Formats: sequence, C-alpha cells, structure tokens
Amino acid sequence: MRLHCYFLGTVLLALIFGCPVLSMLHAQSNHPLTKAAPLAINAAVSPLSNGIDVKVGEIHEQITALRDDVLRIRIARGSSLPEDASWAVLPTARHSSVAITPATNKEHFGFRTHALIVELDGTTLELTIRNLDGEILQQDARPIRWDGDAFRIYKAMPLDEHYFGLGDKTGPLDRRDQAFTLWNTDAYRFQESTDPIYKSIPYFMTFRAGQAIGVLLDNTWRTSFDFGKESPETYSFGAVNGPVDYYLFYGPSPKQVVETYAWLTGTPPLPPLWSLGYQQSRYSYMTQDRVLEVANRLRADRIPTDAIYLDIDFQEKNRPFTINTKAFPSFSEMIAQLKSKSFHVVTITDLHIANLPGSHYLPYDSGIAGDHFVKNPDGSIYTGRVWPGPSVFPDFTRQQTRAWWGSLYRDLNRDGVEGFWNDMNEPSVFDTKTKTIPEDVVHHIDEPGFATRTATHAEIHDVYGMENSRATFEGLKLLDPGERPFVLTRATYAGGQRYAATWTGDNSSSWNHLRLATPMLENLGLSGFAFSGADVGGYAGTPTQDLLTKWFEVAAFQPIDRNHTEKDTGDQEPWVGGPDQESIRRHFIETRYQLMPYLYTLAEEATQSGLPILRPLFLEFPDAATDHRPIDTDPAAASEFLLGPDLLIAPPQYGDELDAYTVEFPSSDWFNFWTGEKITFPATVATPDPTSVPAPPPLPSIQVSPELAQLPVFVHAGSILPMAPVVQSTNETPQGALTLRVYVGDHCAGDLYQDDGKTYAYQHGAYLRMKFSCEQTSEGLRLNISPHEGSYPAWWKEIRAEIYGWTPKSGDLLVNGKPIAEHASLQAQEVQFVIADDGKGMTVELK
Repeated sequence: MRLHCYFLGTVLLALIFGCPVLSMLHAQSNHPLTKAAPLAINAAVSPLSNGIDVKVGEIHEQITALRDDVLRIRIARGSSLPEDASWAVLPTARHSSVAITPATNKEHFGFRTHALIVELDGTTLELTIRNLDGEILQQDARPIRWDGDAFRIYKAMPLDEHYFGLGDKTGPLDRRDQAFTLWNTDAYRFQESTDPIYKSIPYFMTFRAGQAIGVLLDNTWRTSFDFGKESPETYSFGAVNGPVDYYLFYGPSPKQVVETYAWLTGTPPLPPLWSLGYQQSRYSYMTQDRVLEVANRLRADRIPTDAIYLDIDFQEKNRPFTINTKAFPSFSEMIAQLKSKSFHVVTITDLHIANLPGSHYLPYDSGIAGDHFVKNPDGSIYTGRVWPGPSVFPDFTRQQTRAWWGSLYRDLNRDGVEGFWNDMNEPSVFDTKTKTIPEDVVHHIDEPGFATRTATHAEIHDVYGMENSRATFEGLKLLDPGERPFVLTRATYAGGQRYAATWTGDNSSSWNHLRLATPMLENLGLSGFAFSGADVGGYAGTPTQDLLTKWFEVAAFQPIDRNHTEKDTGDQEPWVGGPDQESIRRHFIETRYQLMPYLYTLAEEATQSGLPILRPLFLEFPDAATDHRPIDTDPAAASEFLLGPDLLIAPPQYGDELDAYTVEFPSSDWFNFWTGEKITFPATVATPDPTSVPAPPPLPSIQVSPELAQLPVFVHAGSILPMAPVVQSTNETPQGALTLRVYVGDHCAGDLYQDDGKTYAYQHGAYLRMKFSCEQTSEGLRLNISPHEGSYPAWWKEIRAEIYGWTPKSGDLLVNGKPIAEHASLQAQEVQFVIADDGKGMTVELK
C-alpha cells in the first residue's frame, strides 16, 4: 500500500510515516529528538474502563492496564486493531484488566493506575510512562514510524540505563550499545559477534537508578532491537511486518519484572529431578556397546551421573523415530539395562521427517494421511534437505499436527526412553541460501484462540521451534500422564519455557566460549528459561584438558550440566586426560549432587515465580552500588554469577590467563563455601582528586590466584543451605543425615522442597516443604526448623547442622526449651551437632 502525507489539521501522519514534513521539522532543531511544535489535532478519544482508545486519521492506538503495573500498547493503521491472539502471552494475562483513573489535559491524553501514570502526547501520540512520584520510567523519543509493512518504535535512552534479556544472545550481559536481530538461525560455531542465533525472545528489561521495567514485543515476524548502536540517545525495536503489540511492566525491582514476565508468558513446569543431575552426551555414541561401555565406566569410576544422550546415529539413516538395528540390535533391552543402573536415556528427535513415499516409514505415511506437512505456495508439500536427505516439515501451528507429532513418541516411550531432545528446529535446512524454510512456504493456523487462517513461514518461523517442543511436551504428557516429561529444545520463542529446557547451541571448545556461557545463561534466565545450560567442554572442537576441567567446575553450578561434543572430536568424558583431571571433575560433580536439595528447591521456586536458578548479581542485589548501577557491568564482576540467592560463583573472566584477578562482592558479609572461613576484605583508602567528579565508593573485593583444581565459590551471610550425602544418581536414596549449613548473618533463613522427583503426585499434596531460620540471642544462637509440610516422607531421620560465623560458649543444646544430652562440637571453622528430626518442627538453642 502506498502511503501519502495529509495535513488533517496535524503533522502526525507525517511524523509517523516518515514523509518530508518530518525531515523539515527535525532540520529546524539541532537536537535530533526535538518534538514538532504543538498543533491541534482532531482525535477521537474513547475512554475505556481499563485504559484509553485514540484514533487520529489512519492511526488507531489503544493502551490498556492489565494490572496496575502492566500496560499493553497496540497501534494499527486503519480503523481496527489486529487479531487479539498470541503464541507467547497467556490468555489469562492478556484478558486481565484493572480500573483506571482518567488523567487528560490540554497537552496529553492519559490515565493513572495505582502504580503508573500514562501520558499520550496530544500532538504526536508519543508515550511517556511515569511512576507515582512523577519520575519518567520510559518515554518515546519520537513517534512510531512505518516503512511499508515494517514499523519501528523509538525510546529515549538515558546515559545510565542498562538493558538485559533477549535470551542467549552473545556478548556482554548488558545489551547497551549493541543491536540484535531475532530470527531463529542454526549458528554452528557462533562467535561473540554472531547474530542472529538460535532463539527469538523479544523481551528485555531496562534498569536505571534502581528501577526496572520490562518490555515484551509480541510479534513473531523478524524483529530487531537497537540499544544505542545507531543513535546514542535512542533505543528502538520493531519488526518487518505484523502487529504493533507490546507490553510494559514496572518493577520497580528487577525480581518483580522477572516475576511479571512469568505472569505474562508462563512459568516452566517442574522437571524430573534426574534432569538436574550430570548428563553425558556426544554426537554420537555410535553403537549399543559403546553406550554401555561409557555407562559402565561412569559407574565403575563413581562419577555421579543421571542421563546418557543418543544423537542422530542411533536412528536408521538419521530418520527420526527409527532405530539403527545394526548398531543397536537390542535397543529396548539396552534401555532396560541402563535403567537398572539408574541411567535415564535422552534421545534426539529432529523435526524433519524423511521424504520416503512407499517405504513404509510411519512418520511420513501418517503425516501425509493427516495432511500434517507445510506446503509450497502452489499447494505441493515443501521438501528441504537435512540429515535424512530430502525431508518434509510438520505444520506445528495446527493443533491436530501437534497431537500427531506427540503420538510418534509412543514406541520410544514404551521402550523406556525418558527424555527427548528437539534439535535443528529453527528449522535448519541445508539446501537453501537462508539455511531455513523459505519465507513464502505456507502454514495453516488451527489453534484455539486464533482465527483459522493460513500464514507464511515469514510469520511463523520464530515460533516454529517452540511449537515443536510444545508438541513433544504435550504428546509425552498424553502418552504417560503420570510422569513429568523432559524436553530439551534448541530454538524457541517467548513463552517456550512452558514446554522445554534449552541450551545455548553449538558452542566451541575455547576459553572464550566458556566465558561467553555465563552472560548467555544469565540472560536466558532473565528471559524465562530457568532451566538452561551450555555444552560442557564446548561442542565444536576438542578442548585442552585444563579447559575441559574448568568447564566441569563451572557447569556444576549451572542449571543443566550436560557434557556434549561433535563428531570427529576427542572424547570429553570425565576420565579423559588421566586420573588427576578425573579426580577434580568428580569432586565438582559430587558437589553438585551434595547441593541437590538446594538446587531442586530453586527449581520448584522457578515453577512458582519464574525466578531463574542462575542469576546475575543485580537481580538479588539491585542496590549494591551507591549509584544503583548493576554491578555485573563492572569488569571485576563480569564473570561472576549467583546460583539462587545464596551462592556466588567467581570463575576467572579469562580462564587461560595465569594472572591473579579481582572478585567483587555486592555486600560485605560472605563466607568461603569450601572452607567456611569468613571473607575479610582489605581496607581501601580512596585518594580524592579535586579535579574530577567524585566516584562512588568501591565495592568489597579480594584478589584470587587461579588454580586448576579450585573454583572460588562464596556463600552469603544469612544463608541456610540444605545439603545431602553424595549419591551416584538421583534415583539413589541418600544415606545419612540432611545437612543444614548455617552461615550466621542478618535475615538468616533457608528453604527446602522435596517430592518424588518423577510424578505429579506433588500437585496432590505429596511433597515436603520446610523452612529454616536462625537468630543470635543474648544467650547464644537459636535455630528454627519448621514442621514438615506435605505428605511426602523425608529420606533422613536426623539433621546435621554446621554453623559458620559463630562460636558457642559451652556447646550446650536445648530443643524446644529442654536440655538434651548431645553437645555441639567446635571444628576449625564450624560448630556441628546432629539431632533427630521427627517432622514436627523444633527450636534448637545453642549456648
């Protein structure tokens, strides 16, 4: 459609459509963001119970409040807004509403909620969002601009504002001064500047002066985000087509923004416990004998492990849902044998179906019969070359196709396979210039909540991988309703966390990629994916033994701990490199299993709140710096991350360098996780410079000398960590006491969640939940242990307490006010005692 400029009593259309009038207006000012002089316009303004609806010429804008802190902005050309449907945002959130108070004057249209002030400029329709103190939280830098079907939204970018999210894009944690395209892409051997890569999550968080806002652009077409790359005073986002439909949500804390994003797009399901254990994989374990050999060695060397993966070579000629019976002659018996050794098997199931008419290949034949494959514009079935050769592609925007796809897992599920890995689902295609399905290929949308219609792949591409993982997840739930599925996906979209865990794709075996993994996983966590990982050791290439060992160490504290490498590379199993390297790697895997009660408690929290397991420091400590900057942007903290709220992991930023490095802390009270020692910080004396602007005071820091066998890990004072004895898999019941590591400090507290780790019985009360707290008193220390909540039985009969940062006077113990025979013992850095736990709760006093 060709656009023309009309003066309908205003320059609004010229501002929006980029007509010559806009250029002339901007030429009159030296400031690129100067607004046009106010002009009266003939706007049709309709108040809504939860917002405002404005029509000016060809422009229709609607702003509604879903909650007091959540706004939805929709803008269209023409009289009507586009279809109100979403692959990302939950219907319950999209249809929510709160009452507002109109606030319109001569300069703007607007309204108030109990948290926000909304102002729409009466001349340009530029949007300003304020908090109730009148502080600007977000402001349009210029009117929305269309170029044909493409649109772009511009926001003012203060100098001290920072940006996080967009999933696992490469580069620093902070997106400022970077630009990105969202278009799911098979990015083998991606590097620090590679863009786009595997995922499209069009959501980001702004953080400025201690206040955070979330922005979700719900548009499935190719989108792009520019955080000051083009203009240092402006950030912008837009799409090549599709609806202008975005959400703004106010914290003010970063945690509140993350929780609201989860309210909009959903929380992840509680995964099976075994998926948090160590996982062994490669492309490929070529034979049944090799799989069993690796499994037996893991058990013989007492390397705790829960999963073994089978890549495409377990299939007949790489055809999904088949078995290579020459290499795997007794597949189901192998699975049973592995299960008897407490291994869970995860098999790959790529979404491309081999195009094999007349070959009795069930996925193809049943797919043809059900009309389940995407088509060319002329109505023929689209075929592209992938691992099996010529392949056809399911039409996952049809609910019937997703149900059919899910049914294909019946045989693998019956054979005992417990996890499924959806790879290549960007989708990757080998014989096209774009490396994916052509944009004019046709999908059919047949989905509750959507109008039934056709759509081109240009619209569906970025949700295709998510709908693939959705089909897998929902199909597995139907096949085995009592068991929790585990699905791992490479490509996804906003909301994809409802169906699958993910990983960062085909990384490389380099120190740089070990460094890249941390910000990628942090931003994935902020973007909804609490369950994520990066291939341990790197996928592409063979790591040095020291690199592999250090990667084992760091990954032990990340949500998904999977060792994976490509074909024709060196082995990466824990024993590779000799007994000294294996011993270090085993130690860190064992530490992960000791922390499993803490890790699983974080997993359950993620399903309730959306808070990630792996976190940037600013998420827990947004006010660590006096100037309220996110301290993760400090060079000294760039490699650090949190496991939950309590553990700070500080690998060297450049692991191949031998120099000592600085570890920066967000507060002053920390303990060494390995030794229990309280961290003491050297005194810092700032030398004032009268000619410069006063700098904020430095944060507490220490110097660390890197060592191969060590990884600096610290515990925040006030933490209570639940820990377990080492087991060889999560199937094994721990033998001994539950350990509570109590690090005395302010707000001393901790939690524990347990269930059977497999089924949905927890939804019916079969769980165990406990809370712990401690406080110093005039007579000693009081440890409060809550009663067991829920019907799931504890595996322990006793609790072993280890107290750090406090020294008793006598070691006497009182339980519920009564003295007992046991006494606490004082070790080098800790106070220890063991006490029976009858599930009724208790207060233990130490003197």
